[in-house]
Amino acid sequence: MFKQIYHATHPEMMEGISNEKLEQLYRVPDLFADGEIRLVYSHYERFVLGGCVPASGTVKLPAHSEPESSAGKPFLERREMAVVNVGAGLGTVTVDGAETTLDPHDCLYIPMGSGEVTFAGDVARFYIVSLPAHKACTLKKISVAEANPLRLGSLETSNKRTIYQLVIPGICESSQLLLGLTLLEEGSVWNTMPPHLHDRRSEVYFYFGFDESSRVFHYMGEPDKIRHIVIENEQAIMSPPWSIHMGSGTKSYAFIWAMGGENLDYTDMKVLNLCQLK
Repeated sequence: MFKQIYHATHPEMMEGISNEKLEQLYRVPDLFADGEIRLVYSHYERFVLGGCVPASGTVKLPAHSEPESSAGKPFLERREMAVVNVGAGLGTVTVDGAETTLDPHDCLYIPMGSGEVTFAGDVARFYIVSLPAHKACTLKKISVAEANPLRLGSLETSNKRTIYQLVIPGICESSQLLLGLTLLEEGSVWNTMPPHLHDRRSEVYFYFGFDESSRVFHYMGEPDKIRHIVIENEQAIMSPPWSIHMGSGTKSYAFIWAMGGENLDYTDMKVLNLCQLK
C-alpha cells in the first residue's frame, strides 16, 4: 500500500551523513504518476503523504492492506485527511457520494470515519496529507478566498509572501491537522524567514509551482549544524521537531505546509535569530 516508509531520526544521525543518505531520510520524491494514487508513511506523527493524478479516469483511495487485522478497513477509519488541488485545472473529490469540485489551490478537509473517497479531473493533481484522529469533524471545502491570509516579508528581503491558513481553528475544525498554502511573490525566494523550531509538532513541506530547471534549497538540522537538501518541483520534505526549516529557491514558488502533534496553536514555535545559525 505504501510506496515508502520513513522512520523517525535522532539529531545525532546528522553527524557525518552523506547528501545521498540525507535525501533518503527526509526527501519524498515521485509522488505523482498518471492514473495512480501514491502514498508514503512516516513515523513522524504517523503522517501519510500522497499524490493522485486521475488523468482521464477515476482513482479510488485504497483501503488498508496490512497488517492482516486491518486489511480491507477504510483508510480513514481512524484518520483525517486534507486534499489540495495543485494542478492546472479543476478536479473533483467524492466522499461517500458527496462530490466537491476543487479549483487550483482549493482544499478539501475529509474527516475521520469517511468511507469511499475517489478523485477525478483530467488536469487536476491532488496533494494528500493524512494524520491519525481522535474525533470526527465535518467535511469542508476551503478555497483560498475563504482562508485566513497572513501577508509577510518584503521584496527588499526577497521574502514577500502570503500564507493562506486553510485547515486551522476558526477556518476549518480538525483533530490535529494544521495545513496551509504559502505563495511567494515574483522576485521573492525565501520562505519561513526567520526559521523556527516547534518541539511539540512535526511538519512537512511540499514544494511546487516551479519548472524543471529550477530548484529550492531546503535547510534543516539543529540551528548550529544546519544542512541542506536540493528539492525539485512537486517533492516534499519531512521536518523533525528538532530541526529548523526554511528554504530558498532559484525563483519564486509555492509550498504547502502541514503540521501534526500535540496542539493546534499555530504560533507555538521558537523563532530563531539568523545569527544563531551555523
